[in-house]
Amino acid sequence: MKPTKLTAVRGNILHFLADPSVHGEEAYQYVEDGILFCENGHIKKLAPAHEILGELPEDVEIEHYPGHLIVPGFIDTHVHYPQIGMIAAYGEQLLEWLETYTFPTERRFSDQVYAEQVAEVFLNELVSCGTTTALVFGTVHPQSVDAFFNKAEARNLRMICGKVLMDRNCPDYLRDSAESGYRESRDLIKRWHGKDRLQYAITPRFAPTSTPEQLGRAGDLLRENPGVYMHTHLSENKNEIAWVQELYPDSKNYLDVYDKYNLLGSRSVFAHGVHLCDDACQRLADTQSAIAHCPSSNLFLGSGLFPLQKLKELGVKMGFGTDVGAGTSFSMLQTMSDAYKIQQLQGSTLSAMQAFYRATLGSAEALDLHHTIGNFEYGKEADFVVLNPRSSTLLDFRVDRARNLEEQLFVLAMLGDDRTVSATYIMGEAQYKKQRCGDKHCNHNH
Repeated sequence: MKPTKLTAVRGNILHFLADPSVHGEEAYQYVEDGILFCENGHIKKLAPAHEILGELPEDVEIEHYPGHLIVPGFIDTHVHYPQIGMIAAYGEQLLEWLETYTFPTERRFSDQVYAEQVAEVFLNELVSCGTTTALVFGTVHPQSVDAFFNKAEARNLRMICGKVLMDRNCPDYLRDSAESGYRESRDLIKRWHGKDRLQYAITPRFAPTSTPEQLGRAGDLLRENPGVYMHTHLSENKNEIAWVQELYPDSKNYLDVYDKYNLLGSRSVFAHGVHLCDDACQRLADTQSAIAHCPSSNLFLGSGLFPLQKLKELGVKMGFGTDVGAGTSFSMLQTMSDAYKIQQLQGSTLSAMQAFYRATLGSAEALDLHHTIGNFEYGKEADFVVLNPRSSTLLDFRVDRARNLEEQLFVLAMLGDDRTVSATYIMGEAQYKKQRCGDKHCNHNH
């Protein structure tokens, strides 16, 4: 019998129980000087320190982070691990960017050893930015998924990944077929889906690179394997949308292409959704399908301004995605900052509470994982991040002038980055920590 593993961390603790734009102050719980107590990797109790200190077992060592903010681990609902090698590639919009940078970069992932090396760097970056769960694109090569899951499993991470399906409008060296894509995906599902904390996503890159036959086989996979995900791109760029209309002239709109092949549902996640008609938005809501909002990528590729308020009003599930390598940062704090600016450009806004909700419980809801992760309710998996509001000289100066919690969160979202992450815990165990030393702005890692 395994010994019981106990963890206790102390600091200022914040988590969400619902959407704050709907439920206001009842949507979150904030405990100043609280303790989060975990048993065998799951949440046991959250309470003010003065209430719980006397109840803790004597042998529990409390990890104390005075003045720090402890929040659930960030959740990235759309990211490409193979593209870390081409992040910050200059000068193109979506379709040209794919041809110029993406396809040549992904070619190397037929080599599993190389793929594992990249996966290691990618996961280091995620965890050091406080991201504990992600929905991840592999490449067309099955070994790219094996490599990713091997590395994620070794770290006990909750991760979702899939082999790209792509049987047209791509280089020969990245092309599969409707049948080979089906077989390879089916084998990967058997090998990985539900193993430890890993789950599989059926992953057509986007409608232009799949024939109707391949999308049909993707629908077969989804029907034959209840509980797997479907992950693709949707309405990111106006030229892309026009291309989809040419390739699928009988479809009412871009989303309808996927709908005809039964690819919508509560575990279907569509990246971007920048240019969606009202009918498509309503259909997403009706099928409980989710949109991954990727603000940094939308700005970098010049794709457009995401209609967050419209989708929210229609009840569409939404999470945040970094979309590395079109996105230029793994940091969910920087993603919040870009999301805010995109709303400002439309005469709208994004509150700090809404941003932190979207990066945690909101993204868990988008991935249909809100019963497992996303907040600190009893029994949930203990993935969380410790943020230092004084991690830079500027933050230190500015936080002193914050009048309340909401303003402090907003400052963190606008000025924070990977330096703000002091520690990342996976199932109650610290997997990443910054060294503590005399300098309060120390950023050395161990």
